[in-house]
Amino acid sequence: MQIEVLEKGERIDKYLVNHLDLSRSKIQKLLEDGNILVNGKKVSNNYKIEINDIIEIIDTSSTKIPDLKPSFTSLDIVYEDDDLLVINKKSGMVVHPAPGNYENTLVNALLGKFSLSHDLIRPGIVHRLDKDTSGLMLVAKNDETHDKLTKMIKEKDVERYYLALVEGTFNHETGTIDAPIGRDSNNREKMTVTNLNSKKAITHFKILKRYKNYTLIECKLETGRTHQIRVHMNYIKHPVVGDPIYGKKIKDSDFGQLLHSYKIRFKHPRTGKVLEFTALPPEEFTIILNNLIEEIS
Repeated sequence: MQIEVLEKGERIDKYLVNHLDLSRSKIQKLLEDGNILVNGKKVSNNYKIEINDIIEIIDTSSTKIPDLKPSFTSLDIVYEDDDLLVINKKSGMVVHPAPGNYENTLVNALLGKFSLSHDLIRPGIVHRLDKDTSGLMLVAKNDETHDKLTKMIKEKDVERYYLALVEGTFNHETGTIDAPIGRDSNNREKMTVTNLNSKKAITHFKILKRYKNYTLIECKLETGRTHQIRVHMNYIKHPVVGDPIYGKKIKDSDFGQLLHSYKIRFKHPRTGKVLEFTALPPEEFTIILNNLIEEIS
């Protein structure tokens, strides 16, 4: 069993807990016994993973390899060719399988319709969106494209733009948040701005429309940390509306945060042609905007 790493900086034992149906103690035992290798070499429990690391689990008899079942959930396909897909993910859909949910994810829906790159846990997935973030995502249909897209994202050659409705108003038109993000030491489910065990994180934003008590902004990611926009906007006291973790859940609504990946621009990894795609936000997002009182300048 092999897993290709798409993120970096996390301890290998913690990383594998999130990707295998195994306890942390079991994973640590496998590491200590040399049954888990990274790039063909034995590593310790506190090894920090790097992008493109290949994790090999030798003792497959003692691991529960998830059986990724294809589903026939409908998908909004924005673009498709022999190498890749651009999809418009709906809010509420988890991107890839994890313990407790191996059947109702984007990966399962993709497997029901397409051949994907050969990643055992996350076939086709080269970057993620949070469960309750909607919008455009790239998906690789073969290993060569997977490797190239992963490298392009790492080298900032894929431009990703988001729409976000945030709480409060701004006196300026643009801004850049340069603040490192890491795990919240008081709540491992949350991320926070911190200098401890953190990674560089940069978000650029500009004001699109002002409302009474709210602002619609465009965010451009320079880095791609977990929950980055949500954490950064909360850090400057303008949390994303509807964010159940970093802001306030929308009353009487099951819809998540008002954050939508609306535009993506990149060079096709095989042809070199510049491709750009946009997607309107979900109906729920639009209805909320239409019900707000626009600020008159």
